[in-house]
Amino acid sequence: TALGLNVVPPTIMRPGPAGPGAVQLWIEHEGVQAAIDLVNADDARLRPIALFDAIVNNGDRKAGHLLPLADGRVLGVDHGVTFAVAPKLRTVLWAWRGEPFSTAEIAVLDRGVAALDSVVDTSAGVAALRDGLSTHLDDTEIHALADRMRTLRETGRFPQPSDEWPPLPWPLV
Repeated sequence: TALGLNVVPPTIMRPGPAGPGAVQLWIEHEGVQAAIDLVNADDARLRPIALFDAIVNNGDRKAGHLLPLADGRVLGVDHGVTFAVAPKLRTVLWAWRGEPFSTAEIAVLDRGVAALDSVVDTSAGVAALRDGLSTHLDDTEIHALADRMRTLRETGRFPQPSDEWPPLPWPLV
């Protein structure tokens, strides 16, 4: 929501028997096969999710974590392996690897960089975004997020798979 990608269902924190955890709004969707079909077709509606995954360093984007909706939107769920400090991007959404970002995607990155630069610089004071992130991420993870966004903005392209980390999650669905 903070970046305007709108690719994640509403999510809240709740206490549970094993401790606190995230709960996402149940979303009726078109099914896993429809998600697999979108991935196999390199459907452009997945591009914002590919950008989101690069930003949050998603280490587990499977086709089954995509929710194609009847209205044409596609949402992503199950973000339990995100925000690692070390690069760990593993995804089934490599169709745009190395491609330049669109003007709209650059604007997303610019918003993110501007917001994170204002919170990472402690002389600027503590901003609301940092407060929201620091509830769930430590300073090292927030700095890594800011660095990833700056790097994506500087390269101006979707990332390539790493030679040091498996590019695909397993299983793929």
